[in-house]
Amino acid sequence: MIDRQTIERIKDAADIVDVVSEFVSLKKVGANYRGLCPFHNDHTPSFYVSPARRTCHCFVCGEGGDSVGFIMRHEQLTYPDALRWIARRYHIEIQEKELTEEQKREQTERESMFIVNQWAAEYFSDILHNDIDGRAIGMQYFRQRGIRDDIIQKFQLGFCLSDRSAMSKAALNKGYNKEYLTKTGLCYARDGHPDELVDRFAGRVMFPWIGVSGKVVAFGGRVLDSRTKGVAQKYVNSPDSEIYHKDHELYGIFQAKKAIAKEDLVYMVEGYTDVISMHQCGIENVVANSGTALSEHQIHILHRFTQNIVLLYDGDAAGIKAALRGTDMLLKEGMNVKVMLLPDGDDPDSFARKHTADDFRNYIKENQSDFIAFKTRVMLDGVTDPHKRSEAITSIIESISVISDPIVRATYVQDCSVRLGINEQTLMAKLREVSPNATETPRPAAPPPATAETKSIPEVVTHKPDNKKDVSYLIMRLIIKQGDQVLYDDVETEDGKTTSLTVAQFIKYDLEQDGLQFSKDLYNNILNEAVEHSGESDFNTEKYFTMHADYTISSFAISISADEAIVSESLKREMKLEDLRNQVTHLLYDFRGEYINNKMMALRNEMLANKDNPERIREVMNEMKELQKIRMAIAKKTGRSVH
Repeated sequence: MIDRQTIERIKDAADIVDVVSEFVSLKKVGANYRGLCPFHNDHTPSFYVSPARRTCHCFVCGEGGDSVGFIMRHEQLTYPDALRWIARRYHIEIQEKELTEEQKREQTERESMFIVNQWAAEYFSDILHNDIDGRAIGMQYFRQRGIRDDIIQKFQLGFCLSDRSAMSKAALNKGYNKEYLTKTGLCYARDGHPDELVDRFAGRVMFPWIGVSGKVVAFGGRVLDSRTKGVAQKYVNSPDSEIYHKDHELYGIFQAKKAIAKEDLVYMVEGYTDVISMHQCGIENVVANSGTALSEHQIHILHRFTQNIVLLYDGDAAGIKAALRGTDMLLKEGMNVKVMLLPDGDDPDSFARKHTADDFRNYIKENQSDFIAFKTRVMLDGVTDPHKRSEAITSIIESISVISDPIVRATYVQDCSVRLGINEQTLMAKLREVSPNATETPRPAAPPPATAETKSIPEVVTHKPDNKKDVSYLIMRLIIKQGDQVLYDDVETEDGKTTSLTVAQFIKYDLEQDGLQFSKDLYNNILNEAVEHSGESDFNTEKYFTMHADYTISSFAISISADEAIVSESLKREMKLEDLRNQVTHLLYDFRGEYINNKMMALRNEMLANKDNPERIREVMNEMKELQKIRMAIAKKTGRSVH
């Protein structure tokens, strides 16, 4: 357990901008920061971070929270583990009993697999540096590639001994569970001998895959020496698991993310050594997809940090094929795609080892081309057959059609018209043919009010727009914003004493008189907690719920606070007590009215379902008459007409 004093110290130390920037590229907009939301497929920045409120919030999907809530959601951690994550970042010591190996094995499956992978990475690194075979074989390989010690350390490179059971035996001796050694793919059971483990990466140099949050998710192992000759699979990667899906990860993303955000650009290469050599050369904004087609998951990760990508491959047929693979998806996701093929005989690894970082960057700037121009050149160079030209042009137009920005799309059509010598209208007709919706220009959204207070925050867009018309939601907003405010003083209790009632206490008391409650458990839980803490002198409902340990509660409370944030300060005023009482009263009447309307609708449906049962119809009609009387009484009190 982490004591409350330590929790408060951790939360006080956490800088929300600093924490979120670990995973999202943020740009300052007024008093706030903005970036692409990491919780949904965000094309335009909708994720806002408020240093003043120490919270973050997405105005599209509604996700948000404080620093702890953000880490819980992003890293799929429990509340204590999210606190530990932040504590490690800010070097805050947590006084709690260290977990034993047995306790570690009792953690959740995902966490256990991460623990095993982290141990394995440290084991492989130790073997590389301290074992005689590790130094003679593994280190010798890295030395031959010219990889420096600091780069070996940076990428946590290692070596797995040729003994096919050495690693598994070491892990079992340390107390790690056989189940997680196999689930992570570090080992597999020997055929016919399920109790015997075989090390998957025996005799290979090791490249840990480190996820965007810094956790080891998988490994790649390269076979060495003469065994590489004629071997179809020089590299072996961890199989898919609970914590690793190859199409979800990018090699080098953890080491590159800050440089990508700083440069507003990412270089995409194919292999481990390409990434490592470019880092050693001085170019750090580089990742690899290890020879597979880019997936939506990988593109979304990159898009958080930049929308500019250069595909960097060698100039042979395989490099051209790699450059063409998956790029339509990049264009569709709004990425600005450039392509550069290196001179024949060079790949990013060899080129980086022969050039300085400045020379490399200058070469890229001078030789890169946008993807459409690249595809046009590759597919039409030397092609004279009319049918083949038609097929190639159709493929190019199909790539243009996936671009969502109509101006960029039209610009590419004009460019292709000039390059291909084909009338622009002909190309537009083909564009409509391959994608009828591609030529439609979406209606622009209305801009938010241009006040000094709101120009840095978009107009209210919430993940549940209907809530704005829902009385229950409006009551909850009142509870979170002003639930701790005293509504009535000197209220006489049954024993003749007097007490005061806060907004939250009055709402709960009023609803209980008629046996009413909210239909959502979340709302009831918030109300109950607000009432429970109402007697505390320093209790503030907004601060309490936005910083709540339950991520669902804090996310909901922050979305309400974010809604309030867009109101111009000049329009805000301290509500008079009498106005507050009237607002609470009217909302509670409206809640009852809404409840009665729903009840009457259910009774009407029941009448239809029992049309052959006259007795039940009479009972239902009597119930409806009673409800109508209550409905009219509510309307009379609120001065509102009944519909």
